[in-house]
Amino acid sequence: MAELQFHLKHDGIRTSTDYGALNISSDEEQGFRPFQLMVSSIAGCSLSVFRKILDKQRIEYEDINVKAEVTRNEDEANRIEKIHLHYVIKGKHLDEDKMYKNLETSQKNCSMVQSVKDSIEIEETLECIELSF
Repeated sequence: MAELQFHLKHDGIRTSTDYGALNISSDEEQGFRPFQLMVSSIAGCSLSVFRKILDKQRIEYEDINVKAEVTRNEDEANRIEKIHLHYVIKGKHLDEDKMYKNLETSQKNCSMVQSVKDSIEIEETLECIELSF
């Protein structure tokens, strides 16, 4: 079981991890906003699992970027309703159908996506950009 401790300070909330300190605040100048951490967790987990799948299949790629678009509901405590993750994959001989299947597999194996699947809609799209090495 993982355990984190959080400390309330006058300018936000702090926690420490093995990686370092994390500041959380509703004021972006004082730390990460909670919704940014939620979106980052989902995008980061999904991208990490996707990369593992590509590496396991020995699919060569030069670069992968993900853009996250977030839809929030102001009438319900500004909750996150939807996160659209758009992958841009640059490489050589990329099979777009196979990439979509790999995205589906990554979504099924990403613990963060699975943790929110019944409360936040996660949509993933991609585009492949062919490079000549």
